[in-house]
Amino acid sequence: MTLRARSMVSRIALVTCLLALPAFGAAKKRESSKSEDAKTEQKDDKREEKVAKKDLSREKYENIELFQKIYQFIQTNYVDEVGDKQLIEGAIKGMMETLDPHSAFLTADIYREMKTDTSGRFGGLGIEIGMKNDAIVVVTPMEDTPAWRAGVKPGDRILKINGESTKGLTLVEAVSKMRGKKGAHVTLTLGREGAEKPLEVKLNRETIKIQSVKSDELPDGYGYVRLASFNEDAGHDVRKAIEKLESKNKLKGLVFDLRMNPGGLLDQAVDVASAFIDDGVVVSTIGRDPSQKEVRYAKKGWARKDLPVAVLVNSGSASASEIVAGALQDSHRAIIMGQPTFGKGSVQTVVDLGNDLGMKLTIARYYTPSGRSIQEKGIQPDILLDDYDPKVLAKARKRRETFRERDLRRHLKNPAISDSDDDENQSAEALKPDEPSRFNPKEDEQVKQAVNYLKSFELFKKVGQAPSQNGSG
Repeated sequence: MTLRARSMVSRIALVTCLLALPAFGAAKKRESSKSEDAKTEQKDDKREEKVAKKDLSREKYENIELFQKIYQFIQTNYVDEVGDKQLIEGAIKGMMETLDPHSAFLTADIYREMKTDTSGRFGGLGIEIGMKNDAIVVVTPMEDTPAWRAGVKPGDRILKINGESTKGLTLVEAVSKMRGKKGAHVTLTLGREGAEKPLEVKLNRETIKIQSVKSDELPDGYGYVRLASFNEDAGHDVRKAIEKLESKNKLKGLVFDLRMNPGGLLDQAVDVASAFIDDGVVVSTIGRDPSQKEVRYAKKGWARKDLPVAVLVNSGSASASEIVAGALQDSHRAIIMGQPTFGKGSVQTVVDLGNDLGMKLTIARYYTPSGRSIQEKGIQPDILLDDYDPKVLAKARKRRETFRERDLRRHLKNPAISDSDDDENQSAEALKPDEPSRFNPKEDEQVKQAVNYLKSFELFKKVGQAPSQNGSG
């Protein structure tokens, strides 16, 4: 390239650079402007955050100042002298009562009673209670306890305990008033649907030993296991009950009864579910922060996956019972039968505050493996079953009974029918109508229906396996 040509290229490059400078400068200016805007937005966000925190701090300070004014005014002007402890505990109790009915401040005596809830033994009346429309309601009387023998029924409203109104009491306070020294008298005033006036029931406290698991053999090779509460050994006891039933012959199916089971320990709900499923989620809990999700999985190696299961539930099945029923339903491991459950889908934790004081606080909600919330809705059964009183049903059947060959005088006897069969058919008639009867799963209508569904499952399975009879031509 000649000297003149090189000079021309240099000039062109210089002009190109000079022409590009304004565009480059404009781009830099735009970038600088964007950067400044971003910085301004960040500053605005931080300023707003500071203002919000400042407002929140000011609001807290004003509320604390208001509390202090009222506290000092009561101390100075109330008609009687009031101790500091009484005022502070009352204020804390009032604060907790603005939350859900399962959150509560636990005074020393109540906290001590609370610690006996899962141990399986305590002094009381044998009543599981709940809250409905701000009233203390009997969920279920435990079998062979003072309340059960006195005829206390599910759904009874407890209006008074020893003459004192239960209005405004929390569940833990009501439980504390019913528990106490063995042999002491307790009078309950009950409101019962259909009764013209309140009923008064006088009871004596006893040492209540909760038998968590009961089992029984049902006709035709089926088994029955009833779980009353999820105490410390529930999972182990359920597995042992199934093993006991199968010690003679393998079960064709199992009726697992969670009716009137108010719940208990979350860990035991996982253990009980693991007796039937050994893979996947049992329950999830989600607190205020959705990112803090805790998932509980089934424990491997425990499950009887080959055993057909029908689970019975009703409105008294709550909390841990609903977790188990929901897990078995979502995993298609069992058929859920009965009535919709209670709908308690929240998680509580008990905090030790020291000096024998405690706090029970709701910290999360339960969710079934498919993500359903149990709260308020409860578990909806796959098959709805009406609940019948066996004694009332026996009377109704007797009224509908028709005239048959066996009713004729001097009719021929069937050697295949023993006298004991006739006695069993008449067992319901022998019960006194006003006395509580000991639960017998063989006489329970819902248990019978559950067995029928298990039988139909076996029948349909055989029908599906039967070879085709159609010929080819």
